[in-house]
Amino acid sequence: MDPDAAVVARQIGRPPRGMVRVERRCAFGYPTVVSVDPLVEHRRGEGPPEPFPTRFWLTCPVLAERISRLEAEGLVDRLEEEMAADPALAARVREDHARYAAERDAALGGAARKDAQRRGLADLLRTAGVGGVRDPRHLKCLHAHYAHHLARGNAVGALLDERYAPKECDAALVRCDAFGVKPGA
Repeated sequence: MDPDAAVVARQIGRPPRGMVRVERRCAFGYPTVVSVDPLVEHRRGEGPPEPFPTRFWLTCPVLAERISRLEAEGLVDRLEEEMAADPALAARVREDHARYAAERDAALGGAARKDAQRRGLADLLRTAGVGGVRDPRHLKCLHAHYAHHLARGNAVGALLDERYAPKECDAALVRCDAFGVKPGA
């Protein structure tokens, strides 16, 4: 396993399925966001590859915990209410969902595209937004939005930065150092 995949496995608690590459690194060189193939090995290793709704995966355990706290505090519902009241924000989120879906669709190549078409998954992979959401008026997962923001830019992730400033580790305690695996370059 390459060093980055080994670090990601420690960060998320299991070997990453469908990891393409590191999209963003923290100040200490560890993966923060990775991109993932649209179809990944079945989670139990049985059957054909399955759709993976998250094109960008937030792997940093510190950021993931901080975003989880915001979700637990009901921020998804509050942001959806804000989107309903703010047409400009809703339009930016719709654009983010569309860009996300287009990038996922573009990543679906050759045999995987044919397999997705044969299995009736191509439309889902082509149209589902951030985190696999089907209705662009909704948010499914702040982790997915924040990962997309760090990798490509995203309105919801920008709001999270502006309002809550989620931070990575500080230099006094870099959690990934404890894994004993140095990241790749």
